[in-house]
Amino acid sequence: MAQAVRYARIPLCITDPNLPDNPIVFANAAFFALTGYAEEDVIGQNCRFLQGEETTPESVAAVRRAIQSHMVETVEIMNYRKDGSKFLNALQLGPILDDDGKLLYFFGSQLDVTAKREAERRAQALAEKELMHRLRNIVNVMGVVIRMSTREETDAKELGATIDARLRSLSDAHFQTINRPEGENLTMEKLAQTILSAYAPSGAAQLDFDGPEIVLPSQLVSCIALGLHELATNSVKYGALGAETGQVRLRWDCVPGNDGGRLTLDWAETGGPKVIEPKRRSGSKIVYDLFQAVGGSIDLDWQETGLAVRAHLPL
Repeated sequence: MAQAVRYARIPLCITDPNLPDNPIVFANAAFFALTGYAEEDVIGQNCRFLQGEETTPESVAAVRRAIQSHMVETVEIMNYRKDGSKFLNALQLGPILDDDGKLLYFFGSQLDVTAKREAERRAQALAEKELMHRLRNIVNVMGVVIRMSTREETDAKELGATIDARLRSLSDAHFQTINRPEGENLTMEKLAQTILSAYAPSGAAQLDFDGPEIVLPSQLVSCIALGLHELATNSVKYGALGAETGQVRLRWDCVPGNDGGRLTLDWAETGGPKVIEPKRRSGSKIVYDLFQAVGGSIDLDWQETGLAVRAHLPL
């Protein structure tokens, strides 16, 4: 048991609460590697020497409560190495008792979670940024839907019903395609129909679909769904779906290959306002990132007559 603890890759130290100030009486090689301290620096010291400027009183108090309660607890606490560099330590500590329940020692295992917490922070920040971007797009699309609906309907009651139906369709498209039940099969046509019908203020007359029946692999559904939402949003705000005479043509096909083949998508807009290539690329940047993340590619051609898009995705 002693050899297993000594050579374990998990940093570990043992303290003796029966000695003054509960000093460290053992630490393994992984502990020295993590903290940068040598054995002579550590043995006989209380663990508080690892604390520093950013160690919070709350985390210190949590450690103290765990010691006083003789319970096994995990506390995240900012600690410092010998060279002064800091690391977020997921410290697990607890008592070691003899057969009669008498307290002999405390153990403490250390886990550096600095990189993990930073990755979580960045992922959360990115998710919040994309959520805000999507919410702004939805609000903008709602505004266009309302403006176009008011041009079509003169009766207030009919106008209210038209707007309500179209906004419900927009909401349903987002929930049905992005928050799908796990394992549910979805064809390319069904996905395109669900999303684009919600964004076409004049309905099916603005849409033209063509392609074979392809059941989409689960890893592609979210990518394609979000990509189509983004393209449709742009079309409503600046392109064909924002004009009563505008149309979107979507073609798809499966190209065979030794690697399982590739799905090709062709998007073409006509009948809308003259297209001006945008200077800001926040929306298209998200689409590029989505397609690249699954091993695909996408090209946007801002033609004056309407946006043309060609995309490839691995099946």
